[in-house]
Amino acid sequence: MRLLLFVLGLILIVPARAATVQVLTVVGAIGPASADYLVRGIDRAARQGATLAVIELDTPGGLDTSMRDIIKAILASPIPVATYVAPKGARAASAGTYILYASHVAAMAPATNLGAATPVELAPGTDKPAPPNPSGDSKPPDSPPGDAKMRKAVHDAAAYIRGLAELRGRNVEWAERAVREAVSLSAPEALALKVIDTVATDLDDLLEQLNGRKIKMNGQMLTLDTANATIERVLPDWRSRLLSVIGDPGIAYILMLLGIYGLLYEFSNPGLGLPGVAGGICLLLALFALQLMPISYVGLGLILLGIVLMTAEALLPSFGALGLGGVIAFVLGSVMLIDTDLPGYGVSWALIAPLSATTALFSFLVAGMALRARGRPVITGAEELPGSEGEALADIQTQGWARVHGELWRVQSPRPLRRGAKMRVTARRGLTLDVEPIDPAEREE
Repeated sequence: MRLLLFVLGLILIVPARAATVQVLTVVGAIGPASADYLVRGIDRAARQGATLAVIELDTPGGLDTSMRDIIKAILASPIPVATYVAPKGARAASAGTYILYASHVAAMAPATNLGAATPVELAPGTDKPAPPNPSGDSKPPDSPPGDAKMRKAVHDAAAYIRGLAELRGRNVEWAERAVREAVSLSAPEALALKVIDTVATDLDDLLEQLNGRKIKMNGQMLTLDTANATIERVLPDWRSRLLSVIGDPGIAYILMLLGIYGLLYEFSNPGLGLPGVAGGICLLLALFALQLMPISYVGLGLILLGIVLMTAEALLPSFGALGLGGVIAFVLGSVMLIDTDLPGYGVSWALIAPLSATTALFSFLVAGMALRARGRPVITGAEELPGSEGEALADIQTQGWARVHGELWRVQSPRPLRRGAKMRVTARRGLTLDVEPIDPAEREE
């Protein structure tokens, strides 16, 4: 009995563990790096027994595969996940709208917006959103414009977000309109249409509003206790930061070019080592980043063709034909490399222009040097010997030895030569030079 009272006393004395809320922040396009960060962050929050995981979101959209990875992690999470579009002026467009719909709690800060969820990764740039339904009702049209591939993508996206809306009890009709008509909403409008659950001025206000809210988790009702929760912000680790850097299309583009140039320099100068090693590492990092993006293999092929043509211009001068064709192929390939209209994904002209100009300038500079070298007289080698002057090292009747260009050569003369006499080389046959004596009067002239 005393032991039981002692244990009960310890339970009463030891304070209960304070509730924690882990906050994950995503700013920018949704890609492999942000997906890795959020998936592992949600898993970490669950393992550490957090009361709630909050995703602070500000995104223009992103890749479909990365978005689905995040949503799968949210749906499988054993703890509630709240997506909060913040700070003021932020947005949850395209992929962000899907993530907002998938979360257990959807919240927005004032002066934020969401929507415009029409898939664009497979859509041609000229496609336009569907016009409003002429009947005036809120039901979205069943047949979006565009080719079969575009219609297939839109129908798939509409069904996906409709399923998420039904799961969370949110506005299904507006979710479909966001996909089919690319419509958007401000925070107050989203709250009025039951697209989101609450509007909060900041994170503290959000936690205060969520305190005591009941959420359905795995078939059971869970009551949130966030009144005195400790807020823990989880920053991206080195892996997520590395993925974020090399996952940028511009960085991947530069790494690819450095890798190709490094390998070309190593192959043209075998044995150096450093260009080959650095080029191989850069190229592998670029390939890792590009395989996570919607790249166009035609664009990649044009870039490689352009580099080959410009390199050929430097090695086999064609008076600009190969070099000009290489520049055109290089620029077209760079523009076509990222095959998507998604914001944040693409190689900008501010990067393409200087790299193309630098590559072309180097190619034409090397070609110009080669052409100038062709026009110069030969000053070394066997071709330079005819016409050179030498000096007999001993008396020569028909054959003997002479010094030409500081080298000892066996010479053959049609006339006798005295030691020290000057001679001129007329031809070379193997290791023997044909020479003729130089008339002193000729030398005086």
